[in-house]
Amino acid sequence: MFRTLDDLDPEQRLLVRLDLNAPVEDGRARDNRRFERHAETVRELLDEGHAVVMMAHQGRPGRDSFVSLESHADVLASHLDRDVAFVDDVYGEDALAAVDDTAGGEALLLENVRFLEDEELGDRSPEDHAESDFVRTLAPEFDAYVNDAYSAAHRAHASIVGFPEVMDAYAGRVMVDEYEYNTSVERREFDGTVTMALGGTKAEDVIAAMEHLDGKVDQFLLGGVVGELFLRAAGYPVGRDLPDGPDLYDDNYERNAETIERVIEEYGDRIALAEDMAYEENGERAAHDVDDIDEKSVSYMDVGHDTVEKYVPHVEGSEAVLVKGALGVFEDERFSYGTVEVLRAVAESDCFSVVGGGDTSRTVEMYDLGRENFDHLSIAGGAYLRALTGEPLAAVEALRAD
Repeated sequence: MFRTLDDLDPEQRLLVRLDLNAPVEDGRARDNRRFERHAETVRELLDEGHAVVMMAHQGRPGRDSFVSLESHADVLASHLDRDVAFVDDVYGEDALAAVDDTAGGEALLLENVRFLEDEELGDRSPEDHAESDFVRTLAPEFDAYVNDAYSAAHRAHASIVGFPEVMDAYAGRVMVDEYEYNTSVERREFDGTVTMALGGTKAEDVIAAMEHLDGKVDQFLLGGVVGELFLRAAGYPVGRDLPDGPDLYDDNYERNAETIERVIEEYGDRIALAEDMAYEENGERAAHDVDDIDEKSVSYMDVGHDTVEKYVPHVEGSEAVLVKGALGVFEDERFSYGTVEVLRAVAESDCFSVVGGGDTSRTVEMYDLGRENFDHLSIAGGAYLRALTGEPLAAVEALRAD
């Protein structure tokens, strides 16, 4: 499929693309699982005597999270238990000098690639990106390129698709691991039931995943904003914006109503919808049975206990379970019940399990469900969704082309 670290010649100077995009507080990166996962790849390369020069991005222009990667070097160094040098340049004279000074077994992090105009120029082919000053200047300084940034694999940016056009390119351990697991339900054969729990806010994404995996998944458990939109299509008076609430439902429904109705008709009882939904009342959790709702008057924040009692047996009886998107606002403990209890059922079963989306995977750590109880916790969001919907990933295609 593509070359991996096992195919690398020893003691090379490597340009390594990571995804260290992280929450930012007071201008500094906060630790997250991406640092831990990528540190495994970097440590292996350093132990093999490679000189490792890393590229990564942080935030987007105009946002508070659009900051330098200087603090990222410190966080990564804490996971590696060794120094990571940093240079506040990407391919200028300072960067080239720092690259030249990086010896075998040493690590250097370049500045945020999104500080460069070349990085995100739209409507460019990989060949066009390869002709950018960024790629043309930096590529000759290295023996090979390694892409470990699966969570940015859906971005056709210069640092993702440009370098494989002009260099020997390899997939890092995170890239290989994420790709293998996130496409596993599509590629593997299962003798028993395959269940998919789907939440989040974007109906078109959930529908695309359902349709792409139609032949592989036996049961879909819906929650979150998407679950409420499906309830609206099924005739319940929910899935609507409130006058003083966020605009999550009406436009979303208008764009997708016909498709949702068609999917409900075609999939029938393969789709499980909420029987009750939780909301806040006087600072506490309360719930409505969906059959008792005459008009939506509150914001629903989670699926209810009866819904969980319906969903959990599906999980317990499955050979494989795929989770994408939270069933409620799990960051608020009052409304974490649906997401946590479904994940707990996955953790306590013997099923093959993949939990995707950075936020959903974070639930496992927040509520001490134990990483070891899941086959894979993906650090990817957009790339994971692309894998579920069958859309090609720019980084994977670039590595294959090489």
